[in-house]
Amino acid sequence: MSLPFSNQPPAERVPYAIPQLEGERITIPGSKGVFRILTSSKQTNGLMAVFTSGAVLSDAPGFHYHNDAHDVFLVTKGFLKLYNGDKCRIMGPGDFAYIPPKIVHMPDMIGPHTELQGLITPGDWVDFFRYVSEPYEGILVPESDNRDLKSLLIPKVMAAKGKFDVVFQPHYQPPELGEWTKDDEKLPDGPAGYFLRANTGPRWMLGGVMSRPFVTTKQSSGLCAISSIESSKDYGETVLSKYMTFAKVDHCFCVMEGTLKVRLEGSGESEFREGETVVIPAGQAFALDFASKYVKVHSFTDGDGIESLIHELGTPIEEVVLPEQAPKWDESRLSSVAERLNVTF
Repeated sequence: MSLPFSNQPPAERVPYAIPQLEGERITIPGSKGVFRILTSSKQTNGLMAVFTSGAVLSDAPGFHYHNDAHDVFLVTKGFLKLYNGDKCRIMGPGDFAYIPPKIVHMPDMIGPHTELQGLITPGDWVDFFRYVSEPYEGILVPESDNRDLKSLLIPKVMAAKGKFDVVFQPHYQPPELGEWTKDDEKLPDGPAGYFLRANTGPRWMLGGVMSRPFVTTKQSSGLCAISSIESSKDYGETVLSKYMTFAKVDHCFCVMEGTLKVRLEGSGESEFREGETVVIPAGQAFALDFASKYVKVHSFTDGDGIESLIHELGTPIEEVVLPEQAPKWDESRLSSVAERLNVTF
């Protein structure tokens, strides 16, 4: 049996796949944007929500912060002006930002058509999106929805005051728009809000698999990790070709380029391509194979998952793209690292 496709996340913690541009699709009236929720509390035991979102030019939602929720913005198309604490940047494809609790922020889609990938932990924060939204049945985004966003949104927000972890800051004085700097090309050593410029930051190779982390559990206080996982069929089998079970960590894989093969122990093999998403719950044995010349997958986890495995077992590399030959790695360390990360092969 292959991994089943579902247009919406199932109501329990099971493996599933989401077709391109599907998911639980909702729109805030007048926002000219759509959230496509790929996984949230029911599928991850409350640990994280992963979604994509798209919008054309519209009003920004207003400055706010979260008391407990961690927020991320990963631009895949178009342009986003993001206020993040004392910094403001215009973000393009591949640019990333991480926002911990208590940091005032505001995203402003400056398009003309912007697409994002996002993760929020804890996962029930997206209930706020659900509360202020309505179902969306269209193709990309409701560009012709000219309803007044603020007149519809503000009464709902006021009625729900204290119910959701969103604290609006109407009198906030935002920072000036700044240029990208060298500080935006590295990950901080611990929890802090930051921007990460596209194709910068650290890179790790574990045999034939590269990880380019956007955020690791070091920056998120152990709560989440997001990484670009890259490989090629030309490398042959990799360590991820072995069945592995992460006891407590859920994985959400969004295929960006190429063909990813996913095998679940006890069932068949499935292939996934650009725009498709695979969710593997904690406790499920799975293996990954890379079935095209170049494969790029964005991996979202609610703890130490594949990114941490590649980071700890692999080695840092200077190359910007995949090397011609897969570097050797020390397989004798696999069992000790796996034990520390609570993963079995």
